[in-house]
Amino acid sequence: MRNTFLFFFLILSLSLQGQQPVSEGPFDQLIIRGATLINGNGAPPMGPVDIVIEKNRITRVENVGFPGVAINPDNRPKLRPGGKEIQAAGMYVLPGFVDMHGHIGGTAQGAEPDYVFKLWMGHGITTVREPSGRGVDFAMELKRKSSQNSIIAPRIQVYTGFGQGHDDPVSTPEQARKWVRDNAAKGADGIKFFGAEPAIMEAALDENKKLGLRSACHHAQLAVARWNVLHSARAGLTSMEHWYGLPEALFADRTVQDYPLDYNYANEQHRFQEAGKLWQQAAEPYSEHWNAVMEELLDLDFTLDPTFNIYEASRDLHRARRAEWHETYTLPSLWRFYAPSKVSHGSYWHYWGTEQEVAWKENYRLWMTFINEYKNRGGRVTAGSDSGFIYQLYGFAYIRELELLREAGFHPLEVIRAATLNGAEALGMADQIGSVEVGKLADLVLVAENPLENLKVLYGTGAIKLTEDNQVVRVGGVSYTIKDGIIYDAKALLEDVKRQVSEAKSREGWEMKQPGMD
Repeated sequence: MRNTFLFFFLILSLSLQGQQPVSEGPFDQLIIRGATLINGNGAPPMGPVDIVIEKNRITRVENVGFPGVAINPDNRPKLRPGGKEIQAAGMYVLPGFVDMHGHIGGTAQGAEPDYVFKLWMGHGITTVREPSGRGVDFAMELKRKSSQNSIIAPRIQVYTGFGQGHDDPVSTPEQARKWVRDNAAKGADGIKFFGAEPAIMEAALDENKKLGLRSACHHAQLAVARWNVLHSARAGLTSMEHWYGLPEALFADRTVQDYPLDYNYANEQHRFQEAGKLWQQAAEPYSEHWNAVMEELLDLDFTLDPTFNIYEASRDLHRARRAEWHETYTLPSLWRFYAPSKVSHGSYWHYWGTEQEVAWKENYRLWMTFINEYKNRGGRVTAGSDSGFIYQLYGFAYIRELELLREAGFHPLEVIRAATLNGAEALGMADQIGSVEVGKLADLVLVAENPLENLKVLYGTGAIKLTEDNQVVRVGGVSYTIKDGIIYDAKALLEDVKRQVSEAKSREGWEMKQPGMD
């Protein structure tokens, strides 16, 4: 009842402001009629189906006919008085997407939660794991509001940055265990590590595991020489982010990265330029050592969250910088944050050129080979975006991640599974989300085009298509995002983001310019 009151209040409030309502519900009964279901469990598409939702739970998933054949109304679930229907014939319904690496904006980027949340929800993302951000208290307050549906936001899983919130660094195993207990007491769902002294990592992971919480790690280069992915997985880490620490585990003829002797980690171009050569220093694909590392990670039920998209500018800077959505959806403050700089993380374009991009293309080839084979052998691979850095925009970057999983060799159905059920499993939420099943929460995505044929139809900008009469049109874009049985107009959410960006530009008298092109 409280959720219903909050959302009717939101709709009334928007109407008074002269804005179109972007959401409605939840309803005692909601029926999505006649859609084709692309589930998150790897099953092929099936339709037409009717999906019945009562308040925030799926109560029926009914096959109601055959393609191209008129549906017998007697075979369909009946709408009760006061219920709501979505006529979805010709549309595709999927489980809500899970972004396993979603930072809720940042002060340096000038990106506040409302902006970020609407970009995510406008792209069908209904659950986000935040792996470290502005602190556990900040994230937990947003999680509370999201769970009450008093704000427009995905479900939030809070993984606090290890050591965050303490004035003094965690420097002993005993302090590490206490920090982990304190973090759990605040309600956090897990921990995000960057690496630490081995004894501290062991203690923290052990304590976290005892408490039944999950964990993630960006194996930072400052710590990875003594603690790579294998060390973490053996100690109880549940997922790795990006790829740092994995090539190091695959080293067969060295123990440290082949750093140039004038390398400085604080120099962002040094850091990312040399990282682009790292996979070439690892064991050859399918070699004995390569296979041994993979098999051990599989035995440990370890999750890989590659975030391919966040490094794509390293292999094709122009593509990432000139993505068509930037001019409409990227805030001026965020665009400035992306620009070449010696002080902004990820702004490593001091002198980025052909040699760096060629190296990174090979990096991707080897990296994708490992990820695809891990999936083929039964390993869990998830979809995460790490947006807000390196020209990757919230929501849009997540869809690009799906395309890159496809490039790595995933079948489109495997891509959807990585984006839904695999993420739910990694978060320990597979009994609640990740697939369209009776009893699960009503988190769904509705799109008018078939995303298996073309993942680009999931972008907020849609996909370009030539019609039979030779007209160029835009098709796709998520139509509706449903979270907790509440229907969100995905296109209206993105329209609000456009308004926010337009107003920010007007206030600043700003126009988008490329560096050095003033």
